Amino acid sequence: MRILLVEDEDAVATPLVDALTRRGLAVDRARDAGEAQDYLAAMDYAAVVLDLGLPDEDGIDLLQRMRAQGDSRPVLVLSARGAVDARILGLNGGADEYMVKPFDVDELYARLQAVLRRRDGHVGRALRCGALEFLADARTAYVDGRPLTLSARETELLELLLRRAGKVVPKRVAEDQLFGLGGDLGSNAIEVYVHRLRKRLEDGASGARIETVRGVGYMIVPAP
Repeated sequence: MRILLVEDEDAVATPLVDALTRRGLAVDRARDAGEAQDYLAAMDYAAVVLDLGLPDEDGIDLLQRMRAQGDSRPVLVLSARGAVDARILGLNGGADEYMVKPFDVDELYARLQAVLRRRDGHVGRALRCGALEFLADARTAYVDGRPLTLSARETELLELLLRRAGKVVPKRVAEDQLFGLGGDLGSNAIEVYVHRLRKRLEDGASGARIETVRGVGYMIVPAP
């Protein structure tokens, strides 16, 4: 699951990115509102963690613009503004959660998971295809109750495909989700992970199959 962190302070952003990555999230970081808008336009993020004190624009303005444009992605505001009126302004501006700096990373992660469960009903549920079951919260796949051993990127690719089961995931979207925008990729990096995941599903008798839609992307469907 990939999220966007909008935070200009390295002292806050660097350890937070590391902490969230260790908890199984993929994190892109924007340093100001303008960069955040570019990321939001290019990537289908599961959620946004937004600082308000940005160098080019108040984060509240960015948040209100997102909502005015119909962007319903969950937003967790992270700010040094702890007064009640500031928190009310953030929540009324469209934030799903509001946390005050300094903060506890475990609490931030728990609130982020809660926001995702509230906003997107399938986040907390099992995703299924054939005999394959994927528990998003635990980030674990099972075949008929038996755990399926996957690497971190194989797990991320499987979740991406299952959330769009029966629909094509464009190759560029898969690359961005697995490696981040602007990642330094070999020409066949995504094909390597698709091949590995496809083989694991076949070896595990999962009843799910990854199809390649030539020139477009990939799709997971029940095996015949």
